[in-house]
Amino acid sequence: MGKSYKYIGLIVILLAVELSSCGDKERTDPDPGIQKPDTTEKDTTTLGYGPIDFTRFKDSYAEISSPDYAYQWRHYNVHDPAIIDDGTYFYSYSTDVAYGHEVRSGLQIRRSLNMVEWEFVGWVFNTLPPEGAAFIRQNGAEPFNSLWAPYTIKVGEEYRLYYSLTGPIGRLSVIGLATATKPQGPFIEKGIAVSSKADNSRQTNAIDPTVVIDESGRHWMYYGSAWDGIYLLELDPASGLALVPNDKGRRVAQRGFTGGWVNGNIEGPEVIYHPEFDKYYLFIAYDWLETKYNVRVGRSDSPEGPFYDIHGVDMNEERDDAPMLLAPYRFQGHSGWQGVSHVGVVERDGNYYLGHQGRPGSDKYFMILHTRQIHWTADGWPLVSPQRYAGEEETEVTVDELAGTWEQIVFGYTVVPGYAEEQVNPDFQHSVSIALDVTGTINGDDANTWQYEAPWLTLSWAGGTYVDQLYVERGRDWENEVAATILFTGLNQDYTTIWGKKIDRQ
Repeated sequence: MGKSYKYIGLIVILLAVELSSCGDKERTDPDPGIQKPDTTEKDTTTLGYGPIDFTRFKDSYAEISSPDYAYQWRHYNVHDPAIIDDGTYFYSYSTDVAYGHEVRSGLQIRRSLNMVEWEFVGWVFNTLPPEGAAFIRQNGAEPFNSLWAPYTIKVGEEYRLYYSLTGPIGRLSVIGLATATKPQGPFIEKGIAVSSKADNSRQTNAIDPTVVIDESGRHWMYYGSAWDGIYLLELDPASGLALVPNDKGRRVAQRGFTGGWVNGNIEGPEVIYHPEFDKYYLFIAYDWLETKYNVRVGRSDSPEGPFYDIHGVDMNEERDDAPMLLAPYRFQGHSGWQGVSHVGVVERDGNYYLGHQGRPGSDKYFMILHTRQIHWTADGWPLVSPQRYAGEEETEVTVDELAGTWEQIVFGYTVVPGYAEEQVNPDFQHSVSIALDVTGTINGDDANTWQYEAPWLTLSWAGGTYVDQLYVERGRDWENEVAATILFTGLNQDYTTIWGKKIDRQ
């Protein structure tokens, strides 16, 4: 393959331990006041359009982590979310996981009216899909009792769900297809879209699918984890399977290398088309999923690529790409959030949202669904909100509201080649306090100034040597449980992500 992936044969095994048991955690008995719900299949809902109860959003949930309490999981036990909008509900499909517990196979389904409050509505399958499981067995392994990283897309009146299944032999994996007439199913397996084997061929691992339909009606699948980066495969629009049988596609994105080691994992692609900018955007997960997991993005004029990063570099080159939109971070007074990647992007009424797992710094085995707003620069690059979406009303922020004390995060990054055994540190990006003075200076220094033309805030440092262009929005201060504050997100002159949260609210 031209480069050495140290320990790459262990990745699938390590993922299996992670996703089936979520670590060697002591199982906690539920609070006796928590009642097991009626799990009889029905299509009623407890969701509404009323005020959000933010007391239900704590960072830990050991008391209901068992599959016995699945219908109380809400936004908990979520990993690798794929989100689709059916016009009324947002539906999320995610990997088989449960904190401290083995979990039944089937892929979890949740839905929401507001992208904040979620309810668990069931599973895609009752067991492992037979065709996918048979492929693993026919090639010398017993499949793991868990399905990973699904993706769902609506084609006509049909919901097409792609699942990932693997086993203990590295790179022996399969992406299969199941279809339904309703987003909650029932789903019927239809065949295998793409597979990979533990052989000497050059190919990526057949997991982590995403699909986009281009303006001409052609269907494209992007997939892959480790081995040989992210691949592109054309699908048959009629069947949803590979247009050319047994085709594996070709590579469109790869990581950089240091001393012959890959700089970390590359996986979990998500591709969307943005009509305003007439671009296809490729979001990618970098690094180990429990710790340094972070989000990169590139774009292309065509779904076939090439995809270029913000520096104009082809993402298929063996180097790390920018910008890094989201990475492990820590605001003051909180343990921080790590593992913040493998995103699902969804649009409604021209507004874009990004969903991903978040793991609290206090215990990396808890997995919580985060959703964030995406904003866009004038030249068409996405920016991600520094706080989870809270259903806030986005009225214009005035200049008089900006002066005061803020917490700011400037996203750095330390290259740590390898995977789970090497990337044990989440590399949290920590906030520091800054003051936007009413006089237009920053921290009382005349060499540092700020200007505002809604919604864009410009911070000029060292007499204009360094400049941050930041989008200002309203949002919730989740760390301090404050309902309303002001946020900013943007890039500096080096295309490094800058986040801010106002903490002086007088």
